[in-house]
Amino acid sequence: MDRKTVLLLGVSILILLVMLWFIGIDQVLNALKMANPLIIALAIATQIFTYFLYTLRWQILNKIADMDVSIKKLLPMVLVSLAVNNITPSGRGGGEPVRAYLLSQSNENYHFEDTLATVVADRALDTFPFVILAAITIASMVLFFSFDLWLIVVMVLAVIAIVAILCIIIYMCINPGFGNRVEGWIIGLVRRFYKKNSEALENQIHEAIFGFQQTMKMLISNKKGLVYTVTLSFVIWIFEIIRVYLVFLAFGANVNIIIIGEVFIVACLVGMIPLLPGGLGAVDGLMIIFYSAAGISTSVSAAATVIERLISFWMTTIIGLVIMPYYGSAVLDKISSSSPDEIEEEIGQTED
Repeated sequence: MDRKTVLLLGVSILILLVMLWFIGIDQVLNALKMANPLIIALAIATQIFTYFLYTLRWQILNKIADMDVSIKKLLPMVLVSLAVNNITPSGRGGGEPVRAYLLSQSNENYHFEDTLATVVADRALDTFPFVILAAITIASMVLFFSFDLWLIVVMVLAVIAIVAILCIIIYMCINPGFGNRVEGWIIGLVRRFYKKNSEALENQIHEAIFGFQQTMKMLISNKKGLVYTVTLSFVIWIFEIIRVYLVFLAFGANVNIIIIGEVFIVACLVGMIPLLPGGLGAVDGLMIIFYSAAGISTSVSAAATVIERLISFWMTTIIGLVIMPYYGSAVLDKISSSSPDEIEEEIGQTED
């Protein structure tokens, strides 16, 4: 990790500690003592099962793209990708090129543009149910809660931005003319910033975009595979919400699972703020505030949020970072501290 990421992680942790200090660290510690360890273990098992579901969805997409890879091989790649997402202040997108790169390196017949296409499709499928759940959540907040207008506006704009990016990617794949315009725009940028030897890079971009479009078309045209993966995406989000619910259940909190789901979706939206690694600090604080507003005591809200983030954020990050050296840390050390664009550039240089 570079200094910037380490600094942001430190600031985020400091923000969380300050919030806990205002709530009362003694109260939070007392609340932590109340937790039922068996239910906490069940929440951990739910998170581990969610890793498997993530991997299963990606495996289905890879099979559609004629890349038959076992879950045993794909699971470590998914975990490394999740870890990189958590430690890079990139809007939770830095790990996706890493995952595509790792898969392309696992077999000489797999090209990066093809593996990237399955990763983008996987991310799009994850986004689809999230957008629906986010729209329902925002509508519910407007109708049943009294939140500041600016917060509602920010969340609506975030959802619109996500949908817009998703539509652009899909449209680029089904409309060759639009794809050519995107390619022309990218090549225009290349010519502006790379004066020397830009022709070879332009050819590489053309081949990458063409391969990406072909693979995406193959994925989109497979209706049976789409039904399986979209259904699986909704199941994954349900298990994410169940994990949070189990954590609160471990503290004896009597809270509606729908409220849990709504706060979790809002927290995920905040987690997409590019300046914060994994939304650390902001997500934690927002969850504590919203759960407290839902009638749960502040100390229990804080304790449950700490445990939940230990499971969903820190456990995932630590496992991924432990696995990372297995793939060779020389390249991964560089790409784990960069933005998604820089990561793709680094991967391109590595492949050359």
